[in-house]
Amino acid sequence: MSASVPRLVIAAPSSGSGKTTVATGLMAAFAARGLAVSPHKVGPDYIDPGYHALATGRVGRNLDAYLCGPELVGPLFLHGAQGCDIAVVEGVMGLYDGAAGEGELASTAHVAKLLRAPVVLVVDASSQSRSVAALVHGFASWDPEVRVAGVILNKVASDRHEELLREALEQAGVPVLGVLRRAAQVSTPSRHLGLVPVAERQGAAVEAVAAMAAQVVDGCDLGALEALARTAGAVPGGSAPWTPASPAHHPTRSDEADQQRAPVVAIAGGPAFTFSYAETTELLTAAGADVVTFDPLRDEELPEGTAGLVIGGGFPEVYASELSANEPLRQAVAELAGSGAPVAAECAGLLYLCRELDGLPMCGVLDAGARMTERLTLGYRDAVAVGDSVLAAAGTRMRGHEFHRTAVEPGSGAEPAWGVRGPRPRVEGFVERGVHASYLHTHWASEPGVARRFVERCRTS
Repeated sequence: MSASVPRLVIAAPSSGSGKTTVATGLMAAFAARGLAVSPHKVGPDYIDPGYHALATGRVGRNLDAYLCGPELVGPLFLHGAQGCDIAVVEGVMGLYDGAAGEGELASTAHVAKLLRAPVVLVVDASSQSRSVAALVHGFASWDPEVRVAGVILNKVASDRHEELLREALEQAGVPVLGVLRRAAQVSTPSRHLGLVPVAERQGAAVEAVAAMAAQVVDGCDLGALEALARTAGAVPGGSAPWTPASPAHHPTRSDEADQQRAPVVAIAGGPAFTFSYAETTELLTAAGADVVTFDPLRDEELPEGTAGLVIGGGFPEVYASELSANEPLRQAVAELAGSGAPVAAECAGLLYLCRELDGLPMCGVLDAGARMTERLTLGYRDAVAVGDSVLAAAGTRMRGHEFHRTAVEPGSGAEPAWGVRGPRPRVEGFVERGVHASYLHTHWASEPGVARRFVERCRTS
């Protein structure tokens, strides 16, 4: 595919400015014009891509320069954008906010530079008028390699307010590409870890995306935004699209035989387990697995022939009663894990494998208890595999992300999953027989050998 797919990065001075409303609405508006839109999100967020998928009809994908490394941002972007007419990338936090203590690494600005994409700044104008010019000028001039090429004013109170803002911005030299009035109907409900995922809202989420699109259509110059996207040149570095297949892999007769007995890898889904990167499924499939999704809230059995289990993140604490009530599935998970079959669990998956969660019985695979807490644990982590497991050989280094308000006691087993590096080194997680369970969310595209190793263990366990 062409490495010069038209693209925009939607950024903001800070969180809460309206990036998700604008980015999602813009994706839907472009799609309604007949464009094939590739949706992307900067950072490790799992929830916004669900709204992006509703808006575009395509899988929402993450671009995280910390988890995957800067060198993979371009290839992963091109992989997601194959066959598309335009791409919209929603930023994270403020434009220049990245991994703590790591400078620009993983910031929206960093990703915009890696993609050589023009940036549209969404500004919450609800409590300012002329000061907006100083704000925009500062963001546009802070890093000359970041091209802030337009502004969308959000939460504008009236025609007079808009007039004052436009007059001020004429001096900043950054064109106004949209003005959005305050509109309660485009808001999306939040709780302890952010927006409520699409899978939990269904019809309400569809209505919210439609309202976002209507507001963007009414308030933004779509023609100018599309024209701006087309000013993006080739993605730097001569990037080729990322592929889940190993470039060194050449099919053989034995490979073909393996494909005929592809092991079934069951991936937990449904409202309780919504946190998953699209590349995980693609990597497992490329490694020869037959990937099947199941819903631990409703399915009383694992998919037929399950040889391995992947349980990602989500909100088991919200659905603890329903998960606990599904005793047949809890028993099936415990039996599979007890057989030595490969089981990979992250965050919510870790909680599900514990004896209990807030006093309610869970799968009992791990001799540990989990509970909700008031403390938010949040941040990137640099980790190394403590010992051999179904995911990685001892010494394998991966970067991860923690995001939860729960605690597991004990925090690690006799064989921990990861050693976390940094100012306060520690071990965390559990490796027991075929089980690898941890709080860390990881992006398997950064270490494709993880999926290949997991599938091979599924074949031989």
